[in-house]
Amino acid sequence: MKNSLQNQWRAALARNRQALTTRTAKVGGYSFVLSLVVLAILIAVNVLASKLPASWTQWDISAAQLYSLTSDTKVVVSNLQQDVTIYWISQAGQEDTVIQKLLDRYAELSDHITVEKKDPDVYPTFAQQYTDETVANNSLVVASGDKSRYIGYDNIYQYDTNSYYTTGSVSQSFDGEGQITSAIDYVVSTDLPQVYLLSGHGEAALSDTFSDELQRANYDTVEDFSLLNVDAVPDDCDVLLINAPTSDISDEELTMLRDYLTGGGKLVVLSGPQKDTDLPNLKALLSDYGVTAADGVVVDQNRDYYAFTAPYVLMPEIQSSDITDPLKDGDYHVIVPIAAGLTVGETDSGATVTSLLETSPDNSFSKAAGYAMTTYDKEDGDIDGPFSLAVTVEDAAGGRMLWVASDYLLDDMYNSYSSGANLDFVMNGLSWMIGDTDAVSIRSKSLDYNYLTISSSSAAWLKVCMIGIIPVGFLLLGVDEVLRRRKKV
Repeated sequence: MKNSLQNQWRAALARNRQALTTRTAKVGGYSFVLSLVVLAILIAVNVLASKLPASWTQWDISAAQLYSLTSDTKVVVSNLQQDVTIYWISQAGQEDTVIQKLLDRYAELSDHITVEKKDPDVYPTFAQQYTDETVANNSLVVASGDKSRYIGYDNIYQYDTNSYYTTGSVSQSFDGEGQITSAIDYVVSTDLPQVYLLSGHGEAALSDTFSDELQRANYDTVEDFSLLNVDAVPDDCDVLLINAPTSDISDEELTMLRDYLTGGGKLVVLSGPQKDTDLPNLKALLSDYGVTAADGVVVDQNRDYYAFTAPYVLMPEIQSSDITDPLKDGDYHVIVPIAAGLTVGETDSGATVTSLLETSPDNSFSKAAGYAMTTYDKEDGDIDGPFSLAVTVEDAAGGRMLWVASDYLLDDMYNSYSSGANLDFVMNGLSWMIGDTDAVSIRSKSLDYNYLTISSSSAAWLKVCMIGIIPVGFLLLGVDEVLRRRKKV
């Protein structure tokens, strides 16, 4: 019995040895080893990929490029000389993925940036040292040294209910990059640009949108500044802003503003046609440099130069300059409603005057009746164009002036119609005024849509195509197909 079992075992062992030497066994062994090698390579690649920067392994395919960083951010971050910490206040399991990916991009850009997550369930009093506001989940705090800025979740995801009255919908936008980069620039800056707002002449209050943009761009505004109780514009005034005055400045104020400009000062004026008064002293600042303002309201009958079937809501041609080139590159249109016409003439002051926005060469004129006009047609007494609607002046002594011939350029409704181009135009002007500045202004990214601003002539042509040419074309194709089939029958 024992010998029989031994013989059976030996026979089975011999068969197994023979099976291992067959071609099938060899192929199976090679496949097994190859599978192990491929598996090891895949594991190694995944481990290596996890160590690479997120910008190398994750592509931003969102329509608005929500977590892609602009060149402005890269410049600010690359110039950092001190450490900055971004505290991300978020409960475990409730992290916003877009904010997370955006913060990863910032951490990769510089060794000076550290992102720390703070769970409010674990650190319930952490945010109280930076803000008195109620802190929402996924809010941020940017800190460096003794300076910090709190960024609420509602500042990152913005909902503009005011747009409902102009567009019929609530505008939604993502301002993560703009808020974070502005906060980084703020906490590492020692001096912020000072913008003084002139008062005492019925000036219009700044819109909330403009005020928020000034703060986001790290401009420090000084409101209700009057020239009546000072001998000169203060030395710490980087830009003096005169917004839509309704009464004229005095002779003494004119003298101070002239001295301010010739002394290297920076002045922004938004002033258009007036209903019942004139502003000769204020306009004298223009005439000093050979620029005259026509009476009345500019009307342009060229449909490529106005918007919304209103010839006084102008969509001028944008000329090339440091202020306007970013708008031209982005194919934006500035909308200038109820504007005065400016004419650039000769000057012996040694200053350089540049026209930024221009009406059509042959179809624009200024209606002398102004606000009382009853027709858009040209009448006796109306002043022929073309006109400039915004100019810059560079004084020989270093002073700079930006003059926009409309009181309504920064009105929220018209700024919304221009998809924010009006506000960008003024913010670019402020940056040009100050020159080398750390002020940062990055566009928020729309989560819905921007208005497609087109001229009336383009709109009319689209109507003809969509309502007439295309349907008629399909009709003719159908008739042709029916005729051909009948011939075959």
